[in-house]
Amino acid sequence: MRWRDSSIMSTNGADLSAAATAFFSDLQGRICAAFESFEPVQRFEARRWSKPAGHRLEGGGESRAMRGEVFEKVGVNVSHVWGTLPQEAWGQVAGARESQGRFSACGISLVAHMANPYVPAVHMNLRYLRTSRAWFGGGSDLTPTFPFEEDTRDFHAALAAACEAYRAGAYAEFKAWCDRYFYLPHRQEPRGVGGIFFDDLESADPQADFAFVRGVGEAFLQVYPRLVARRKDTPFDEAARERLLLKRGRYVEFNLVYDRGTRFGFQTDADPDAYLMSLPPVVKW
Repeated sequence: MRWRDSSIMSTNGADLSAAATAFFSDLQGRICAAFESFEPVQRFEARRWSKPAGHRLEGGGESRAMRGEVFEKVGVNVSHVWGTLPQEAWGQVAGARESQGRFSACGISLVAHMANPYVPAVHMNLRYLRTSRAWFGGGSDLTPTFPFEEDTRDFHAALAAACEAYRAGAYAEFKAWCDRYFYLPHRQEPRGVGGIFFDDLESADPQADFAFVRGVGEAFLQVYPRLVARRKDTPFDEAARERLLLKRGRYVEFNLVYDRGTRFGFQTDADPDAYLMSLPPVVKW
């Protein structure tokens, strides 16, 4: 999957959009294959999309979705779009004022809602943006209905290894950022058991930043299928399922009110089905 974007002057070196998009597309394929291995019949359905001629944006993406017996709803989306942000959004995107709103963005976004209440829901997002600046962002976090210390420990250990390979202290910094970010102030409670979150990652070595982002993607692919395999056959009753549906309500509240990726999707008018794929299929309040 390839698109060509018009050049955007950036102050920090070569444009990594093509390399990042290629990695995100490859990671999408490998994650989908790993998830399909748990499903006896169901497979991902792919939908390619692109912006029509004359639209203020160019580019497109591929959205993959699956409804299965283990993965009640999972979406794994990749996109690469470029164009001009609406002026009211310039102050919310670093470097957008200096580029007169011109931007390029590519990324992978994943959310999985599981049928078994004992398998944790999960989110992972990695992205690369260019305006007059260029930076990476993203992270991954776990949202169990019934937390297990073993699962939380293994998930965080995988992400910690990726962080510490990047630089000392990165895990503590990005974990704390995740804890602050994935928090529902109106409920005064965290969304889940955390993970890592980072944004505006723009060091003096963009290639090292990119290597770190790739490491986070590989860590996710290494650890989350292990958690699914560990919990997917755990017996559950209607009370556990009811608790799952209520937990999903909290997830919806966060994604529609606080989530930066959802807001960015609305601002760019990229693809509504893609940036709303995080919503669960069945939910209660």
